[in-house]
Amino acid sequence: MKKKSIRTLNEIAQQNLIPQTDFLELKKVVDTFSLTISDQMLQLIDKNNPNDPIAQQFIPSKEELNISQTELQDPIADAAHTPVKGIVHRHADRCLFKLAYACAVYCRFCFRKEKIGNAAETISPQELKNAYNYIRSHSEIWEVILTGGDPLMLKPAFLKKILINLATIQHIEVLRIHTRIPIVDSLKINTEMLDALKCGKPVYIIIHANHPKEFSNEAIQAIAQLVDAGIPLLSQTVLLKNINDNIDVLGQLMRCFIKNRIKPYYLHHADLVKGTSHFRTSIKKGQTLLKELRARFSGICQPTYVLDLPGGFGKVPIHSNYILSTQETEYCIEDHNGDAHAYSDIYKN
Repeated sequence: MKKKSIRTLNEIAQQNLIPQTDFLELKKVVDTFSLTISDQMLQLIDKNNPNDPIAQQFIPSKEELNISQTELQDPIADAAHTPVKGIVHRHADRCLFKLAYACAVYCRFCFRKEKIGNAAETISPQELKNAYNYIRSHSEIWEVILTGGDPLMLKPAFLKKILINLATIQHIEVLRIHTRIPIVDSLKINTEMLDALKCGKPVYIIIHANHPKEFSNEAIQAIAQLVDAGIPLLSQTVLLKNINDNIDVLGQLMRCFIKNRIKPYYLHHADLVKGTSHFRTSIKKGQTLLKELRARFSGICQPTYVLDLPGGFGKVPIHSNYILSTQETEYCIEDHNGDAHAYSDIYKN
């Protein structure tokens, strides 16, 4: 029988996952941002390791009370690009469709942590109609990205209805779903869910994982079901200090994706979310890691390192530039070992 998720600080304390002396301060943390850990993730935590990479992602920390002046409630300015509730339309050819505000786990670094778990954010039937009407009336939208929260928290029958409704809109050619479910609550990937994902239009699933330890046997089986059902899978990962910000862990994670038929897609620089400075690395550290990844790991293991610019200006690649200098058609280009090479760009008009 499936065990229930942990949702209270008392339950965390009973599992000996927090010091009793920190309880009152941690209560302030969870009063601000909800707490949920799936049983599947709970079972992966090594209680003898104070730096366990699973625990660090989901167990509240006193450091969340430290809020810097640069941190924001809405770090990527979703609100400024929300024409109707549930829709974020930042880029012309695609929009976000935020259907669910619940997740199987609540990541302590989540860029929507102010809204996730908030019942007031739930979309009503009328608001759902308004969202459909907005998408129908904007023929430039080519792709709809289901996000939230986690869209795979929805009941399969409801999700299927959503996907079919979107698939009937002629100018929508691709549907994308961002989720952690196959990794953190794998049993939800079942026959009903696989059937729900069939809607007559291509459905891509972007799977969020941050550490190779997350790839339990259950997760691997759930991922295989999705791939075997013909659903293309890509990955997204957040670069997190002391969790995956070293080349061995990051490289192993990318290999886990590839081994399980998931193409590495995005490595996100951690957003300026309130109370998350203990998770953020420097951009320079991220760029160094990406250079090491390129030098030591297969080309198919390479994600795009991106920063979601504060203010709602979208994601931009922030890899290091391998072109050191140029002079018309003459280039100086660095290889993966840091050595420089001259290159003449001779071409004809």
